[in-house]
Amino acid sequence: MLRRLFALLLVLLLACPLAFAEEDDIEIEDILEYLPAESGPKLTVDSDGVPIMTITCTGDFTIGDNAKSSKKIFARALEDHEGSVNFTMKNMKDILSSDELTLVNFEGTLTDTTYVPSNKKNNDFLFSISPSYVSVLTENSIEAVSLENNHVMDHGDEGYDDTKNALDEAGVIWSNSGHMGVFEFQGVKVAMLSYLCIDRYGKPFGGYDTFEEKVCADIAEADKYYPLVIVSFHWGVEKDYSPTDNQIRLGRMAVDSGADLVIGHHSHRIQPIEYYKGVYICYSLGNFCFSGNSKPDDMSSIVFQIRYRVKDNVPTYLDFRIIPIRISSRKDVNDFMPTPFAPESTEATFIVNVLKDRSNTKKLDYAVMDYPLTFN
Repeated sequence: MLRRLFALLLVLLLACPLAFAEEDDIEIEDILEYLPAESGPKLTVDSDGVPIMTITCTGDFTIGDNAKSSKKIFARALEDHEGSVNFTMKNMKDILSSDELTLVNFEGTLTDTTYVPSNKKNNDFLFSISPSYVSVLTENSIEAVSLENNHVMDHGDEGYDDTKNALDEAGVIWSNSGHMGVFEFQGVKVAMLSYLCIDRYGKPFGGYDTFEEKVCADIAEADKYYPLVIVSFHWGVEKDYSPTDNQIRLGRMAVDSGADLVIGHHSHRIQPIEYYKGVYICYSLGNFCFSGNSKPDDMSSIVFQIRYRVKDNVPTYLDFRIIPIRISSRKDVNDFMPTPFAPESTEATFIVNVLKDRSNTKKLDYAVMDYPLTFN
């Protein structure tokens, strides 16, 4: 009898690790391939020895939990990863570490306050995470964030101030409608401006007659002093795959005023890119790392990268590419781990075809129809 019990115990001990591995690990069919040649040291010079600056832009970056929900899905994910928030960037860190500047739309708050302002009490989503988790940015080569969206004020002025303070202390560059972020590479200073456009079109703004007047004046002023001006807009309609007339009008106005790159988000969906007067307008980059929903309707998205040659402190456009991604490493559930598709994959082809299909409209006269997945 003792011999049988010992044999049974031995079988159980040997089987347990396998059982746990099967439960915790992602099935191989659900793991997406990494893009080739993305890891390793940064490519800082071309064949002629001229420095190259790579800028990466993403859509919505939301970590933390919804204060209006009893289901703390992100807190559980943190527990599963021993409290390390870096699990979110596991499949993107090599790409982000290989560029010079990564800019994301930080849609949430870095705060411990539970205060909810009166104008937010009826909202279904209020996001927050402790300020210590700002490390997810600094430890994963995310140098800059936009703080103009409909969730940065989820916990009022106190939460917003906590967020800005956490970013400042961590050395993360941030921008909003009243604060320009500046990044420097090889003597080239990149200005970043950000605006929340939802319900703002045509309305007075900060002493200007219209919102558009304020935006165009800011861009024109920045263009006087900075060789590269990136403008982020939180705009459009949620779950819409095509830009609105207002998005198109304001995006082109930004370029006319001096913007060198226009980045959009808010729809939680990808939207086409225009190439207007030599400038790319990315109407929506969709979601990136998004803890607002465990099972979003559409988990496909893109990351936009653009490169410049920098010679004698003058940046010259080199090329761009998109990186098709899923905001999760799994197909069945959102695990908050954005993961790139291989360029030759059917998923990447599908995403490109969605962009091309939405580009084929009369109002997008300058739509990009070729979406390279690799640099030249």
